Amino acid sequence: MKKPELLAPAGDLEKLKIALMYGADAVFIGGKQFSLRARASNFDIDTIKQATEFAHQYQKKVYVTTNIIPHEDDLNDLIPYLKALEAASVDAIICASPSIIDIARKHTKLEIHVSTQQSITNAESVNFWHQRGIERVVLARELSLDELRALRHRTDCDLEVFIHGGMCVSYSGKCTLSNTMTDRDANRGGCAHSCRWNYELFEDDSPIVTSIPFSMSSKDLQTVKYISHLIDIGIDSLKIEGRMKSVHYIATVVHTYRKLIDDICDDLDVDLPHYLLEIRKAENRLTSHGFMAGMTTTDEQLYNLRSEQPTQNFIGLVLDYNPETKIAVIEQRNHFETHDLVEIFSPRFSPVSFNVETIKNEDNEVIDVARHPKQRLKIRVPFPVAPYDMLRKAEIK
Repeated sequence: MKKPELLAPAGDLEKLKIALMYGADAVFIGGKQFSLRARASNFDIDTIKQATEFAHQYQKKVYVTTNIIPHEDDLNDLIPYLKALEAASVDAIICASPSIIDIARKHTKLEIHVSTQQSITNAESVNFWHQRGIERVVLARELSLDELRALRHRTDCDLEVFIHGGMCVSYSGKCTLSNTMTDRDANRGGCAHSCRWNYELFEDDSPIVTSIPFSMSSKDLQTVKYISHLIDIGIDSLKIEGRMKSVHYIATVVHTYRKLIDDICDDLDVDLPHYLLEIRKAENRLTSHGFMAGMTTTDEQLYNLRSEQPTQNFIGLVLDYNPETKIAVIEQRNHFETHDLVEIFSPRFSPVSFNVETIKNEDNEVIDVARHPKQRLKIRVPFPVAPYDMLRKAEIK
């Protein structure tokens, strides 16, 4: 059984390192130009070089999004930028526009992946791009397992499928709500997530009174139960969405899918309830299987409902550890207290729980409560930990 690539998002260099350390085979990032997350990207060319150097040390890959739908002015400086990406040794670029694809093919030897923004839903479209030298197609999110299976039988191109993260209420992201309401072009990097806003409904200039304001976003995608089917179909890359998400979200989701994929491909017994429980530790919105089982229903949408429930289980990131004193230096992220039951979440071992005995601040003063995010604290951890291990509240069973 062929093991698919696990592809993770990275919004900055720290998230990139965590994604790769926690099990991703590759990451996709956006630069400060030509990306749908350009306004939020921390990746300039120098940082992209650091990213590829780090990834290639571990035989892993970095893909860069150049996936805007460009207007004429947007193409200025594209050729120098693409050549700079090539010089930085990125493993591929992800493109939505034929203009960017053609310019990249003419002026560089970069591997090119066609973005989901192309809304590719059939074998003829996949083969069209493959015959023009495209190595991979990122399929539209609006495909069922049966459609994916049929498409796979008729294509030789690498296929990439989204398995987790935000879903656009519009078809493959082709939305102009943000353009209309905020003058921010969703297909040029400026989506304001207008579909998630609350609206008042009117009929013939009269308000339709409801107890809950109307909204219309999709539930987030979560496909733990479908991974074995995607592997059986022969999908080449399984993609997690979320370049804007936290380090804890990235680590938890990546690590969960990594272990699940490995268990399936190694023909081990798969404990789906365990993986579903692990995934929920990172969720802050309601989830569904998207289009995996066919056309969606109201059960896959968030009509008249906002579901954000930020979790506060992630309480610290390990920065350093002294094996002699067993003292860990952590960067605090959420409130915790002495005597709390916590666990270490690590890419190297299963979660291990312990009780917090004492907390000291940077001045070695004993404190009872950690209240200040990003504060550096010292706690005793009775077993070895390492930088980028995470501290989170443990569930009392």
